[in-house]
Amino acid sequence: MSNSLFKFDKPAQGSSLSQVSAAKQVVASLGKTLLQDESAGREFEFSDRDFERVRLMILKVAGISLAASKQSMVYSRLARRLRACNHTRFGPYLDHLENSPSSPEWEHFTNALTTNLTSFYREAHHFELLKKQLQGLSHKSRIEIWCSAASTGEEPYTLAITAMEAFQSLNPPVRILATDIDTKVLEHGRQGVYKMDQVEKIPQDILRRYFLRGKGDNDGLIRVRPELQSIITFRRLNLMDSHWALRPGFDAVFCRNVMIYFEKDVQMAILKRFAPLMNTGGLLYAGHSENFAMARDYFTLKGKTVYSVNDDKAFKGGDANPAGAASRFTGA
Repeated sequence: MSNSLFKFDKPAQGSSLSQVSAAKQVVASLGKTLLQDESAGREFEFSDRDFERVRLMILKVAGISLAASKQSMVYSRLARRLRACNHTRFGPYLDHLENSPSSPEWEHFTNALTTNLTSFYREAHHFELLKKQLQGLSHKSRIEIWCSAASTGEEPYTLAITAMEAFQSLNPPVRILATDIDTKVLEHGRQGVYKMDQVEKIPQDILRRYFLRGKGDNDGLIRVRPELQSIITFRRLNLMDSHWALRPGFDAVFCRNVMIYFEKDVQMAILKRFAPLMNTGGLLYAGHSENFAMARDYFTLKGKTVYSVNDDKAFKGGDANPAGAASRFTGA
């Protein structure tokens, strides 16, 4: 394809904007042609209407706002589901979902479109702040943390390591609830097994204390110690559900790099629901690209992407889940 399509002469002094308009039309036409060329090589027909239906469906079920640029990504991920369900076109597949609200396929649909970028000690400054927060709560018999986007487990296990380091104990007075909308990544998290390159940035002394290296058939893999797993509960939870079935009483809530996928009104609705679940003085840890200034009536910025829940919005019921309680879920 000729590079001349991307070069435009500077309009002469005093000329109209017609040349600029023409250039924009060329670019738009080129983009449409490229999309058509790409579609021609696809196994399944995937129209703009199909994409818009997917965008509306995932927005409704998971609050995820897909950009127009995600069309190829959506096709590649959902094409696997069409094969698995023996569909030959997107239309009937999407019809089935819309006509069957309780279909198990909704879970696969949501899993396919969920982004699960994570790593151990991601945004490391948060864990130093958490360590100090936990040490300041050492008088409590039980400290509760909610990791609301647990993905494949790297974040909740980093929280567990931080708790054990804070108390210099493999049995700290800390319990962690790790939730996610994606059931596949939650199962990965429960297993706690990772490839060596996934832990290469973790200091060697931490690796020795909290991980077990694989041998034989498991060579090249590493597993978290059972003590880490024992203080974490993995459960599925969709932040878009009307009822979370959670007990209040969290001292820290990690909701990092999740809100960026939600519209502002959805972000605000979720933040309003976080506040009454958190103890007075509780901290909300956000992602580096997230700003919750619109929720100042509920949270106050305390540091770099860390917010404290406002006293008048926090939970005031004392210890809602004493040391002997088995679950943070009201229905468990």
